[in-house]
Amino acid sequence: MADRDQRKLAAIFVADLVGYSRLTEADEAGTLRRLKAAREQVIDLAIGEFGGRIVHTAGDGVLSEFPSVVDAVQCAANIQNAMIDHGRGEPEDPPLRFRIGVNLGDVMIDGDDLHGSGVNIAARLQEIAAPGAVCISETVYNQIRDETELDWESDGEHTLKNIERPIRVWHWFPAGMAAQKNDSDERGSQGLPSIAVLPFTNLSTDPDQDFFADGMTEDVITLLSTVPDLFVIARNSTIEFKGQTPDVREVATALGVRYVLEGSVRKAGNRIRVTAQLVDAISGSQIWGERYDRDLDDIFAVQDELAQGIVGAAQSPLLVAESSRASRKPTNKLDAWGNLVKARITMYAYRRQDMDAAEPFVRRALKIQPDYAPAHALLSLILAWRFYNGEYNEENLEVARTSAGLAARALELEANNPTVLVDIGYAYSWLGLFTRAATLAERALKLNPNSALNCAIAGAMLALVGRTDEGTALARKALVLSPRDPLAHMFHRSEGWTHYFAGNLETAKTCLQTAIGMKADPALERTFVAAILVRQGNKDLARRELDRVIQQGSRCVIENVFRARTTGTLWREFTDPIREIYDGPLPEHPDE
Repeated sequence: MADRDQRKLAAIFVADLVGYSRLTEADEAGTLRRLKAAREQVIDLAIGEFGGRIVHTAGDGVLSEFPSVVDAVQCAANIQNAMIDHGRGEPEDPPLRFRIGVNLGDVMIDGDDLHGSGVNIAARLQEIAAPGAVCISETVYNQIRDETELDWESDGEHTLKNIERPIRVWHWFPAGMAAQKNDSDERGSQGLPSIAVLPFTNLSTDPDQDFFADGMTEDVITLLSTVPDLFVIARNSTIEFKGQTPDVREVATALGVRYVLEGSVRKAGNRIRVTAQLVDAISGSQIWGERYDRDLDDIFAVQDELAQGIVGAAQSPLLVAESSRASRKPTNKLDAWGNLVKARITMYAYRRQDMDAAEPFVRRALKIQPDYAPAHALLSLILAWRFYNGEYNEENLEVARTSAGLAARALELEANNPTVLVDIGYAYSWLGLFTRAATLAERALKLNPNSALNCAIAGAMLALVGRTDEGTALARKALVLSPRDPLAHMFHRSEGWTHYFAGNLETAKTCLQTAIGMKADPALERTFVAAILVRQGNKDLARRELDRVIQQGSRCVIENVFRARTTGTLWREFTDPIREIYDGPLPEHPDE
């Protein structure tokens, strides 16, 4: 019988120096000297005091085992606290910061070395720890939570590299440490996600192209600064990184941001290639990336176009990333902004159950911050959608009145916030107030022209008031800015509307059918397709489309399109064909 592998349960401690490569590149001898001192005076000393054994070291990293998981965690915390004091003794040098991960798991014994998943998980936990902090698995947390006085913060489940199952993780931060917390490293008066744009790198052989890279950086920062849900670090704070290749996690520590946008520019002849990527600077994972190739017929026009494209495309993935973090955070720990983010991601599919689930988060945001205009606007939108998709009765009319009141309050609080304006504009469209919706959507677009959602809603509303060419261009821009957006079904529907009111019926049908394929309950889209079929002379197929809407339990959607106010709009071009084929009484459009 073959010998069985020797195994044991052990607490595994992994520490790694942040930015080791950059530090040695700048001052190899000095960095090695300082690292040796930190090891001898702090790290190795603490490991020995807490009964640990150093298994092996690799340049800037240390792997240790402890018989007690409580001792392993307390040792990690003591080291991080001691490193703060240690750094004060070297005021002329950048402080040495370590990430530490601790796991409790089964390991294989190989002489003096250790292997196995217990070690691998500890190493991955170290990678997602904030500089100067400690990250542990939930297995560790369950063992130590009542045995130490350390305060831990949950960061939900993480899928770690080469680890099959998601791991729930917890973080500890030294007292007084800058708030580089995986769950709350945000800035701004309302806890907005923070972002730094690093200077774009000129990869061309021509140093004169630095001006293009610098211009790209400046334009992207300027455009990002118009997005109300972001806190953007000023260019003067990031210019120091020009010509460097910093670890984005070091940038996060230095500037107090969660996200970093970095890019490069390469010119060859009359062609330019710009690449950009958005990185979660704490985990190091890429959220979004894109490459743009252009002719340089007008260099400044290309610069403007690329900056707009980068900002527009990055907004949606950033919101999704923030929403994912919010969804991992306990509800009672969310601030007003976090609750609103959670509401938005919950309602993306625009189904009744999604809207119902989103509403409590918005109301919770208002309870935390009663004068929070974006929450008033989003609640107005949710209630307006509910009114449109519900029966026409006194109870539902009260829902509409409440929605209108919330919209008015939001405008009173923040009349120049594009997020507020676009949400209220969309709410007004569900309430059948199309001219008001068009006015607000256009204002939102002027304030933030690179929001895909703004473009889609403004496009549909402008087409509805007769500005079909502008509307089509905006709807298409939405799809270019964010083709994989969770709200892409809305963008396709908006383009379908613009073509419908422009008389391009076949193109409109194609757009609407694309939207139908992306939605679970496409009642309004099917009703528009029915109108197209009537105008194309195929009333039998049109009736079948309406029958499918009715069979889905959405007869009220058909009837409510007749309750919209049509003065100054093309809406009757949609409702008149439906009236021709609908079996049953229909209301008359109210006067404006």
